[in-house]
Amino acid sequence: MNRVEERLFLYVTSVVAAVLLPFAIIKKPLKDWIIVYLVSCIGNSYADRFLVSKGYLEYKVKPFSKKVPIHLPFDFLIYPLLLLYFNQWTLHSKPAGLLGKLFILVIPQVIIETIAEKKTNLISWKNGWSGTHSFISLLVKFLMCRFIISIIRKVNTKQLSVQD
Repeated sequence: MNRVEERLFLYVTSVVAAVLLPFAIIKKPLKDWIIVYLVSCIGNSYADRFLVSKGYLEYKVKPFSKKVPIHLPFDFLIYPLLLLYFNQWTLHSKPAGLLGKLFILVIPQVIIETIAEKKTNLISWKNGWSGTHSFISLLVKFLMCRFIISIIRKVNTKQLSVQD
């Protein structure tokens, strides 16, 4: 891919994610999906900033490349969208079903990232980072967010009483 094609690819995927995002968030329970979106944005942007600052990842083609070190479309649109779909898809899943669905979402994402790293300048892995690291980090981030929202749901369903 040349630079123009890479930018076009980023633009198209960002627009598609931006169009799909409201449909993923505006569902019942709305509060849960807003929390999932915010947790995923915050968590992924901090993780991405850390990995870029330590030299594990580099984004040569990205929007606002001079101003921000992270990849804004991935951190604030694409990844949160995938996480929203994962949380909605696994809302009533048992652990085995949850893990199966997790692999169904994460494996293609790692394959796409690996192809992008090898064939484009969209992402570069450095200092020993590999597809295995991406796979494990995505698994952990997806499960952490799922765990956080499940705790919030449990706390939210309990009756709170004020004692004198």
